[in-house]
Amino acid sequence: MQKVISTAVIKRLPRYYRYLGELRKKEVVRISSKELSERMNVTASQIRQDLNNFGGFGQQGYGYNVEYLYTEIGKILGLDQEHHVAIIGAGNLGQAIANYGDFARRGFDIRAIFDVKPELIGKEIGGVKIRSMSELKDYVTNQKPDIVALAVPKEHAMQVANDVVSWGVGAIWNFAPTELHLPKDVVVENVHLTESLMRLSYNIRAAKDKQKESETEQ
Repeated sequence: MQKVISTAVIKRLPRYYRYLGELRKKEVVRISSKELSERMNVTASQIRQDLNNFGGFGQQGYGYNVEYLYTEIGKILGLDQEHHVAIIGAGNLGQAIANYGDFARRGFDIRAIFDVKPELIGKEIGGVKIRSMSELKDYVTNQKPDIVALAVPKEHAMQVANDVVSWGVGAIWNFAPTELHLPKDVVVENVHLTESLMRLSYNIRAAKDKQKESETEQ
């Protein structure tokens, strides 16, 4: 039986991967959990617990080999495989996703973009031609993308998601500001940009309140 990994651990894995990538660029060969914790603001104990879910990877008295751990976490995240991605929605957000070059370097190959606007169809974004939504069913059915990125208005998101799932898509990267109610076997990753901005706003306010309290106490 496959071990169930908590969502919190999964959310930290990309951070480990990113920090280890930075260490590789600096040609750091090894690092201890304590040193890594100081860089990431995560306790050394938490790092060891997280990595122990996948086998540990460290050696007592040595720490972690940066190159090896980077490679292994990449495998855990599935970055050693290529993922075929189709974007639905070629507005500002869809274009930003398509133009972000780091996705291709991570194995996320954006091969198709779809939109309803006639003036956009036929244009290219990041070297990928925008297709008409009328071609979507045929494309999904025959080309079988691994991931569909939804960058459509929220009022259309549920219908589009239902359509692509019925045609065989098993993973949705949802940028629409709405919850998708899909079968449990469909993997959904929601990216709520407004909620992220609200959290940032809260933290700014909290920091200001803390500063005011400190000034009052002085």
